Amino acid sequence: MKLRESNIEKLDQGIFDALIVGGGINGAVAAASLSGKGAKVALIEQRDFAGFTSQQSSNLAWGGIKYLESRDFRLVRELCLSRNHLIQNYPSRVEEIRFFSSIEEGFRFPPRFIWLGTWLYWLFGSGFTALPRWLSKRAVDREEPVVSTRNYSGSFEYSDAYLHDNDARFVFQFIRSAMDRGCIASNYVESMGARRVDGNWITTARDLISGQDLQIRSRVLINAAGPFVDDHNMATGEITEHRHVFSKGIHLIVPQITLNHRILTFFADDGRLFFVIPMGVRTCVGTTDTRVDSPYVDVTDEDRDFVLDNINKRLNLPRPLRRDDIIAERCGVRPLVIKQGKGGGEERDWLQMSRRHEIDVNPETAHLSIFGGKLTDCVNVGNEVSSIVAHLGVALSYPDYKWYGEPHASVREEYMHQARLMNLDGYTSPKSIETLSSRLWRRYDQQAFELLADIREDPRQAEVLIKGTDYIRCEIRLAKRQEMITKLEDFLRRRSKIALVVRREDIRKASGLMEACEILFGDQAQEKFDEYFAENPV
Repeated sequence: MKLRESNIEKLDQGIFDALIVGGGINGAVAAASLSGKGAKVALIEQRDFAGFTSQQSSNLAWGGIKYLESRDFRLVRELCLSRNHLIQNYPSRVEEIRFFSSIEEGFRFPPRFIWLGTWLYWLFGSGFTALPRWLSKRAVDREEPVVSTRNYSGSFEYSDAYLHDNDARFVFQFIRSAMDRGCIASNYVESMGARRVDGNWITTARDLISGQDLQIRSRVLINAAGPFVDDHNMATGEITEHRHVFSKGIHLIVPQITLNHRILTFFADDGRLFFVIPMGVRTCVGTTDTRVDSPYVDVTDEDRDFVLDNINKRLNLPRPLRRDDIIAERCGVRPLVIKQGKGGGEERDWLQMSRRHEIDVNPETAHLSIFGGKLTDCVNVGNEVSSIVAHLGVALSYPDYKWYGEPHASVREEYMHQARLMNLDGYTSPKSIETLSSRLWRRYDQQAFELLADIREDPRQAEVLIKGTDYIRCEIRLAKRQEMITKLEDFLRRRSKIALVVRREDIRKASGLMEACEILFGDQAQEKFDEYFAENPV
């Protein structure tokens, strides 16, 4: 029986210690933390895991240097320490990277003042990262010639971190680790609301694939629905101290701008930070920060022109970037936390609003609502949720269990040793920017041993299956078994980042895509293929 079908069958059996509604980063870490510590956990997500807000980030695990301007020093300190923690515990997935910042004449702060701010930022991070560095105009021209110095006032470097793979993959890895520890999770299951009966929650849910209705019972209900937290609270009759307002952010994926492995940082014409972020053989440019009233947003021509105009002004490109250079787009909302009864930013500077998370708890009904938050702070959210659930009376058999992080270094070394013995890197595609052994470990850690076994049994499993990507045949087989891929978009956009770095018309005609569909979906391969391109026309 397929993993998803098996989990759907188990959702309305027995009583869970906690049901989590929402499979973004907050729900994923809540599930991973609770299941790792011994709780009986279920998680449902209306879309695919990380299928809304959590797939639209800047792919950064950063300490929030911009929050120094709003003097939110406590948040900066917390985020810097959280960033350090991620780098330490996910050395293959979260990497320290240099941020190169260029300041123009007439900016609201002198460049030396901002440079001093990078030293304060470094101190907030306990000196964990490499030291900041000032760059002269000559050094900029030599080291990063793509950056225009026509209006140069000053430049410097400092360190933060970014995700090797996409944010949605990072989120799913928490879901996967939760399932490995007993969590019953399913995508495409919608909560229709919940009621409290005889000391337990009964959540009415619907499997959006089969149409089956479910009754899920739990002692604790955790609302981790991201921008839809307020809607779900209304459906359950929960009144909270906080609520959400929304900020829209977009990114454009364009051809690779620079071969240098650093993030270029600028201030746009309106004073907002935006980035030029490496994404393999592509570059991600953004972001914007625009108040909106609804979580449902799209990229407009105005958004595209804003990003393109601002980046063209600040780079020395062979020709300016145009709309037809855009390979893919990311667009989502940041759910920002405010107190109930407060205005949504009308009476204050929108960009100065706090980006921290809040968890509202109703001890009488054993209900949690998780508001806001950042990917960087995800481990803290998971730990906080487990602590609250324990105080609500759920006994955690292993309260001190470390539920996050990659396997011990000795496990990685054993994997690498096996990979060397079978000359795994000899199968690396000539077009790949990293060795096959490193890539497989980063994406799958302990599950990568299964891939080694598949390749030893049949070397064809190491062949790139979908031309124009670096995904090999046995990865698709593993995804079918372990990653609950229900639609083709789940794989192309979230388990991988193919849809972000390959033009849609090239994906459609890619040799091997239909074979991948046949592995993932069997007799439904053509149906799933047609469904994806109907929803995402070329």
